[in-house]
Amino acid sequence: MSFDIILLILQENWPSYLRGAYMTLLIAIISTIIGALIGLFIGVMHTIPLRKKSFKSVILKIFNFLLTVYVEIFRGTPMIVQAMVVFYGIAAYGYEMDRFVAAIVVVGLNTGAYMAEYVRGGIVSIDKGQYEAAEAIGMSHLQTMIHVVLPQVFRNILPATGNQLIMNIKDSAVLSVISVTELFFTTKSIAGANFRFAESYIITCIMYLIMTFVASRILRIIEKKMDGQDAYKVEQRREEQML
Repeated sequence: MSFDIILLILQENWPSYLRGAYMTLLIAIISTIIGALIGLFIGVMHTIPLRKKSFKSVILKIFNFLLTVYVEIFRGTPMIVQAMVVFYGIAAYGYEMDRFVAAIVVVGLNTGAYMAEYVRGGIVSIDKGQYEAAEAIGMSHLQTMIHVVLPQVFRNILPATGNQLIMNIKDSAVLSVISVTELFFTTKSIAGANFRFAESYIITCIMYLIMTFVASRILRIIEKKMDGQDAYKVEQRREEQML
């Protein structure tokens, strides 16, 4: 293994590497957005107050139970298995799903299950006095969620959402089992053609590191903008301690 060989592989295959990285980022970003929306929906549904002996409350309990089952299934099983079940399971019924669509569905649903817990924790962290104050001025539950709770939840779960995006960038590699042409699958093809597996995967490792590092830096900047000047001081102290 030598640096010259790594440069040669990169020179010959850089368009393929870039296409794979682009597909990885596209899947990760779209899936994280979809998962965040699913998580917000589930989090809000779980906070709707239930009235005793009401038909609507019974329906809501059943629906919340189904949402809980969904969360437990997708949090309790590996994404690689979910990809196989979704893609080949649907194919068994005579419908061949597009591999990119299958990737978005799998990663999006998996992300939604985790985001649901993040949102639930964010909603629970809001002081109960704010709910009581909103109710006192005549706000409905939905209005309270939209105007009082969710803006604070967005800020509270932003770090977790950023971490989920970074995880999706890395975990998208498992989609190679259904032949999605993301970065890892592309590298397998390149390494299989040149028989230089170590060098080919070193390039891939560096590309994953660059993508996750840039994503984390951008998310850190967004967090600072949302949190205001105090966040700058806390972040500066933390960086000084690390140095």
